Formats: sequence, structure tokens, C-alpha cells
Amino acid sequence: MWRKDEGSTGRLIQLSLGYLGFYIITGLSVKYFTSMDPGFPGMHSMEYLVYSTASSTLLATTVVLFLKWYKMDSIKLIQLGRLKFPSEFLYIIPSGLCTAVVVPTTTLLYSFRGISVMVAMVIMRGAVIIIGRIVDAIQIRRGILKKKVYWEENVAVLFALLAVSTKVFSGSSGGKANPFTSLPVVIIFVSYICAYAIRIYIMNYYKNTRPKEYRKNSNKGFFAIEQITSTVTIYLVAVVLLIVVKTTGWSGERITPFANAVFHPVQGLWYWAMIFGTAFGIVAFFSVFIFMFRGRTATFAGLVNRLTSLIAGTTSTLLFAVFFGGKFPQIIDWISLMFILIAVGFIACAEKKRIVELKIENGKIL
Repeated sequence: MWRKDEGSTGRLIQLSLGYLGFYIITGLSVKYFTSMDPGFPGMHSMEYLVYSTASSTLLATTVVLFLKWYKMDSIKLIQLGRLKFPSEFLYIIPSGLCTAVVVPTTTLLYSFRGISVMVAMVIMRGAVIIIGRIVDAIQIRRGILKKKVYWEENVAVLFALLAVSTKVFSGSSGGKANPFTSLPVVIIFVSYICAYAIRIYIMNYYKNTRPKEYRKNSNKGFFAIEQITSTVTIYLVAVVLLIVVKTTGWSGERITPFANAVFHPVQGLWYWAMIFGTAFGIVAFFSVFIFMFRGRTATFAGLVNRLTSLIAGTTSTLLFAVFFGGKFPQIIDWISLMFILIAVGFIACAEKKRIVELKIENGKIL
């Protein structure tokens, strides 16, 4: 089970455990730095977003540049004047632009005061699970995906939906307001989902159309170009916004703390926020490699990715309650978690089937 071969169950478990650990740190960091209770930093969510996004994107981009993952083998080179570049850039760069939307909206959505980490994660992750199933349906119909989605994967999606609907439509979330009653939250949520839908489709198009002879380290190349694109985009947009704020005096509930985070850093705290914010940058590696895991459908990979982060949300809520005096999850939260664990059981059954399938395809034991 713990073999490290590419495409093996052992490698999948390793990626999931790494993702789980660093996402727990991410969830705890957000709650700790933005908590308004006495004894906590009380940092505005936008200030924390600036520091954590800056450090996480910088870390991930530095790693891919240092390791030269951007040097990918291309199926076809495109000539544009004197410039030659891989044809894959035509869709990996748009995926990077979508990542530039996903990165800030992820932190923004579950850092809104009045929304628990668990509630926000359930909503976001559940929606992405549904997107994965839709992407598979489209790509199977178009002949891009040659595999079938096992019935266990479909049942897992159903229980994931139950987990989401339990939180969204229960009318109760531990004293928290329904997140969809807030217009800013709805806007951020829609942006997050649309960007993720395009990104997941592109990831799976890349994975499912890649010839075998070009698959070695191909995921690293995809991640590198996507990461560089998203980092450059995020920094450019941030610079433009700061220039506009400085020249026009633009102010607002979120734009003001965003600008203050740069022009007037939170003394004694900003560098700590950046240090702990790097955990989200490490999460990015595990997240992409799970989404693009070899031999699996978008439904399966999305379930593994999102359910792992859902469990991380539950764990971070518990740890924050135990060690920092936060509120414990309510009964409705545990019901939602129960559905999540049932879904995990079904995808484990699907994984056993997929391993047998891959053994037949490859003619060897993984």
C-alpha cells in the first residue's frame, strides 16, 4: 500500500496526508490571526489574505523556478514570430488565470466573520465535487476520457451532496448565519466555482490527452506554468489596485484594509502571518497532484481532494476549540462529517476497482 510508484494507492495516500496536514495548519492560521476574541491578533481578514497570499504564492513559484519544472516536454511547439513556445501553454496559462481567482477567494470565503471554517469548506468543496462529476460526463461524451465512472464514485458524490445540503439548507450552523444571505459571500463563491470549473476541465483535458511518452514529470510542468501565471497575475492586479487606491483615495470595507496591509503593515504580526501563510503554498502542490493523479477520473480525484480538505476543516475547528478556546462543532456539523466519511468509504471501494483496472492496462503490479 505504501509503495511510492506513480499512480499507486500508496502515492495517493501520501499526497492526501500531506494535503491534510498543511490544510489543517492553513485553517488554524486563518482563525487564529483573524479572531476578534480577547488575546488574539484581531487582524482583518483582508490583511491576513495579503500576507498569506504573498508568501504562499512566492514560495510555490520559487520552488518551481529553482527546480526548473517549467521545462516541459511539449507535444507541439508553436512559432510566433521569433518566439517558440509549447502548444500546451494555450490552455495552461488560462488555467493559471483561474488559479489567480481561486487562491484569494478560498481564503476570503472562510475568513468572513460569522461563517465557520467548517461551513465554508463544506460549501466550497462540495460544489467542486459536483464540478468534477460534470467534467467527467462532458469529457466522456467528447471521447476525451476513455474510462467509466464507477457507481461507487457516483454514490460518493451523492453523500458529498448530502454533506453540503446538510450545512446549507439546515437553517442552522451553530449560531452562524446562512452564508448565502451575504451578497459579498455569494459573489466570492460564484467567482470561486466558475474559476474552479474551468480549471478542473483544463487539468483533466491535459491529463486525458497526454500521450504516454510525454507523461514523465508532465504534472510538474503543468503545475509550474500554472503557478507562475497565477503568481504574476495576482501581483499585477494587486499593484494596480494599490496604485488606484493611492491616487484616488478609494476606500471601502475591504479595499482599505487591503491597502493598509501594504502601506501600513501590522507591526509585529505581518511577518508571522506570512510565515504561517506559506502552508497554503505547500497545500497547492498536493492539491494539484491529487487533481491530476494518473489513471483516475475527475470525479474520483475531486472527491479525494475535496473530502480531504473537508476533514481538515473539521480537524482545524476542533483543534482551535481545544487549544485556543474556540467554539466546538455543533451536532449538524457532525452529521455532515458522517456523510463525508461514508463518501470516503465508497471512494475507497472505487480505488480498489481502479487499481485492478490499471494492473490490466499496464500489465504489471502497481
